[in-house]
Amino acid sequence: MKKYTLAALLMAFTTVLCFAQNAQTEIKEDFKPSPKNQPGKEYPQVNSQGYARFRVEAPDAKSVVVSLGLGGQGGTVLNKNEEGVWMGTTAGPMDEGFHYYHLRVDGGVFNDPGTHNYFGSTRWESGIEIPAHDEEFYALKDVPHGHVHQVLFSSPSTNSVKTAYVYTPPSYVKDASKRYPVLYLQHGWGENETSWINQGHANLIMDNLIAEGKTDPFIIVMTYGMTNEVKFGGLRDFKVDDFQAVLVDELIPYIDANFRTLTDWENRAMAGLSMGGMETHAITLNKPEVFSHYALLSGGIYTPEQLEGRDKPKLIFISSGSKENPDRVNSAAKALKDAGFNAVSYVSEGTAHEFQTWRRSLYQLAPMLFQ
Repeated sequence: MKKYTLAALLMAFTTVLCFAQNAQTEIKEDFKPSPKNQPGKEYPQVNSQGYARFRVEAPDAKSVVVSLGLGGQGGTVLNKNEEGVWMGTTAGPMDEGFHYYHLRVDGGVFNDPGTHNYFGSTRWESGIEIPAHDEEFYALKDVPHGHVHQVLFSSPSTNSVKTAYVYTPPSYVKDASKRYPVLYLQHGWGENETSWINQGHANLIMDNLIAEGKTDPFIIVMTYGMTNEVKFGGLRDFKVDDFQAVLVDELIPYIDANFRTLTDWENRAMAGLSMGGMETHAITLNKPEVFSHYALLSGGIYTPEQLEGRDKPKLIFISSGSKENPDRVNSAAKALKDAGFNAVSYVSEGTAHEFQTWRRSLYQLAPMLFQ
């Protein structure tokens, strides 16, 4: 998800300096196709250092720039060879994990035909995966797997039918008498209900945690947060009321009626990344009787004053990347602890406002839920 704030601009400037410092670093020629590539496509490629290399066939183009990575013209500028093929490598290593990108060909915006597409920045974008040292926790492994269901539910408040994705754990099918807690997990601005599965690998994270005995199984529900109708510059003016009605009055009753859920307060949690964290913050404060576990992933903080006079949550989890605002996250958790709340902070080392931060956050959060 792309979010152009002052912090992001400062981070970009820092990245430029890092790239300059790494300019003399020898690039290892151990490039391999990105795991996000279309079947049979060799490019884009990534190497063990985190560099990305691109190849685009556009013989009649005058200019091709990749939005991923910093450099001339705000991206990675590709150069045309004698065969009319454009190629180039990022000026420095990228952060580990998933990144959106697109091509700018003669000023027009296009997706890279070599990769799968992922919904972000309010459009289907190309995606690339930079190898991560800890990628095992979201890897596809030979373990029991849960199911991801696409459901359609009626929304009288919006006079429409809406979509949600529901993860049920591996044991859900085997034991028809067992009921499960539920985590309502929200995406960020520019994304939708597909993001936590496609980009975040939430289902694989849960499958692996359950297989290793690190978390008790629970259901995850993901739906569109009604955020993308708001232009980026007006995000602070976003009103949560309409989505709150959809979530609390329409989706939760549908899930409880159609899945084997534990419907009491203690067994319902809400979490969200970035703007989904803003929604989580607002809704949990507005409806403290609905959710007992709160989690903000790069999505702001709670203060003791905000929680005063409300039902005391069983858990408050706050996270960010180390390139975001870790001091604010850690300070907020300490203030909550000092005020008597069960608060936990987590900082993803070496990442910014991106899915590797949020994958790691979910991995840390899941074992703490519903204990």
